[in-house]
Order: sequence, then structure tokens, then C-alpha cells
Amino acid sequence: MSEPSVTIPPIQPIPEGLAERAALLGGPEGTLTPEGIRGFVAEQLAGQDLDGKSVCLIIPDGTRSVPLPLVLPAIHEALAGRAASVTVLIALGTHAAMSSEAIDVLLGSTERGAAATYPGWEVVNHAWHDPAQIADLGEIPAERIAELTGGLLTDVPMRVQINRLVAESDVNLIVGPVFPHEVVGFSGGNKYFFPGCSVHDVIDISHWVGALITASRIIGTLGITPVRQLIDAASELIQAEKLAFTMDVKEGGADLGAIAFGDPQAAWAACAKISAQTHITYVEKPYRRIVAIVPEMYDDMWTGAKGFYKSEPVCADGGDVIIYAPHITEVAAMHPGIREIGYHNIEYFTKQWDRFAGHPWGELAHSTHVTGLGTYDPETGEEKQRVNRYFATSISAEECAAHNVLYQDPAALDLDALREDPETLVIDHAGEVLFRLASEKEGV
Repeated sequence: MSEPSVTIPPIQPIPEGLAERAALLGGPEGTLTPEGIRGFVAEQLAGQDLDGKSVCLIIPDGTRSVPLPLVLPAIHEALAGRAASVTVLIALGTHAAMSSEAIDVLLGSTERGAAATYPGWEVVNHAWHDPAQIADLGEIPAERIAELTGGLLTDVPMRVQINRLVAESDVNLIVGPVFPHEVVGFSGGNKYFFPGCSVHDVIDISHWVGALITASRIIGTLGITPVRQLIDAASELIQAEKLAFTMDVKEGGADLGAIAFGDPQAAWAACAKISAQTHITYVEKPYRRIVAIVPEMYDDMWTGAKGFYKSEPVCADGGDVIIYAPHITEVAAMHPGIREIGYHNIEYFTKQWDRFAGHPWGELAHSTHVTGLGTYDPETGEEKQRVNRYFATSISAEECAAHNVLYQDPAALDLDALREDPETLVIDHAGEVLFRLASEKEGV
């Protein structure tokens, strides 16, 4: 394909009335009770035509904070004796498959196991690497992709493929949270289909479009971004009925502030408006240093990088972002190609497109997400980053250098002292709350 455009297209506002199509319990203030959640779920599903239907229940993997045990038992009760079958599909994207032990933790079934806690349900990982498990829904032509991306891509069609369970079930029911997201603006809704249950073509194209816009600009943007348009267009090819419970998760992941139900677009819009108020923290000035303490639910830098791009917007020019995660031992087990390219800014790739066009675009996109804004001069080969990024992990200094990132010994960091430094922002449980400058608030 030709060298990609980097002209940033406008973000479309959420259409008037879209969020109002969804039923909503809660809001940006307060915490929902378990009784309230159960009642809401029961009421919403009672009104749906589910009798005798096969249901694919799509949930996030363990890299998302969401109290599924507050919601899934009520769904199980509501579907019992009605649905002909229920298959729980874990929307991995291209993450590693979850073990049975990890699944039990996610579902709140550690005491008895998933099969005994949710009798009649089968729980499976999305088998994104198994062609036999993937259905082909057709192709979105290049001309349509150009329209959806505002001209960012002009000559690339998109093959739409998805887990066969999604394509062949009568009803798809998404259950997942909404957070600020580095590729699409706000996660949730149809994003659980693409990339959650899809394969490389949609994943690579959508993530690359987000990278062209840059994570710094798109993350936490409340609207219908070009990537959201791609996802919604691909989801239109799914013939099954599509429903969603979307959730606003309280910080820490143990409680809900809100839950919405409806078609995936409406339910997403309802919770995205709330997440914009609950998951973005505004600060008055940029910090010279940021220490993002990444929780153990992120087990490599592919997922733990959220600690970088959700804090980088409030780092001063020339400042340092330190991803602190001593438990992380590798960069990306499922994406070894990251080592071939290293971490660079978007210009490094677009200004050498002949060199990188054949590399998986999802990996190129991830590379830019963990780098942030910067410049590259193809005449001199000089690359400059807006901020410095350090890995304070169990990844060696040699491996950090091979990936073009700076190394920091985590044992050498005095977190207590850093918390006292007015020029340093220490973020606990980094990766879900987005930090932005207060001066940008009107534009978010």
C-alpha cells in the first residue's frame, strides 16, 4: 500500500439520542448494590426473546478490572430454562489464553469451579490462532475504509473474520466495562467483537488507524472515532442479534457505579459518557517524572503498557515516565515481532514505510503507544521522543536496549520518597484511570 496519511480526521460526536436508547442504572456518583444489579439484569433480560436460543456470552479476560461475579449469577439465573445453550467466550483479542484457575478467579468460581458455579454454561477462550474456529463474514472494500477513516487509509480493504461462536449463535450478549482506550477512545460495546473475538486483519487495521491518530490524541476522546466507525461497520456484518451490558467500574475493580443494557452501540454510549467523568483525572500542571505502578493483572508489557499511555499526557516535555512492574519478566510473549522493530514514535514508521509496511500493523501500533509523540528525520536518521520512557521491571537492561527503551532498576526506586516529590506523580494501580491536563478538559 502507499505511505499512510497522517492528517487527523475529525471525531464525530455521539449521535443525539444514542445513549438514551439504553436502559441505565446508576451514574457517575455512588455505588450500585448487589441487589440493585441483580434486579436490573433480571428485568432487562426478562424482556428479551431468548427462549430456545443459542447464546454466546462474551466477557473480557483478566486484563480488565470488572466485578463479573456481581453480574454473571443474575445472567445465569435469567437464562436458565430459557436459552437452549450458553457458551461463555472470553474475548482475548490476541492475548494469551486464560488457564482454568485464572478463569475461576475471573468468574468468581474459585470455591466450586466454573462448571459447578454456572451449571449448563461452557466457558472457552477465543481461539484467535485456530483457523478452524474462525468464520469469514466478508470484506469491507477499500473505498469504504477510506470513508470510515477520514482518508487515513485509502487503498486497503478489510477482511472481517470473527470467532465462529459469534457468527453461529442466535444471540450475542456482551458483558464488559467501558474505560478510556488508546486505540478507540473509549473501550466497550462492539469492541468486544472487534478486536476481542476477531483475528489479525481487523485488529491490525483498526489499531494502525488509532496509531496514525496517535494514542495521545485519541485516548479518552468521547465520540465516534474513526476506529469506532471501523469496529461498528465490521459488527454490522454479524447477523445474530447483538445485546450488551456495559459497566462503569469503580476504581479498584470491586464495585460498579453504573450498568447499561441495550444494543452494543447504545449501551456503550451510555457508559462512555459516565466513564468520561469517572475515569479521567485532571491535573493542573505537567509532572517532570511519573511512576506508573502496574498491577499484576498485566503480566507482560503488551498489556502493562497501559500504565504508560494513560499517564503520558501529563508528563512534561523531556520528562520521564517509569513503568514500575517488578513482576513483569517479558515484553510480549504472544508478539515476539516487537523485538524486531523496538519501540518508536509514529513518524519513525510512516517516514520509512517501505521498510515497515510488511510488519504486522498491530505490533507497529503497540510500539507507538509505548513511545508517545515524537519526530523522526529520515535524512539524518535522528529520532526524538517527547518524553523518556523507562521499564522498571524484571526485563534486563540488555533486553530494554534491544527494544529501544530505557532501563530502570526497580529496586533502586524509593517510592516513598518519590511520593513526597512535588515534581513526581506516583500512580497506584496504573492502567485504567487516564490522566489529562485540566487545560484540555473542554476538548475531551
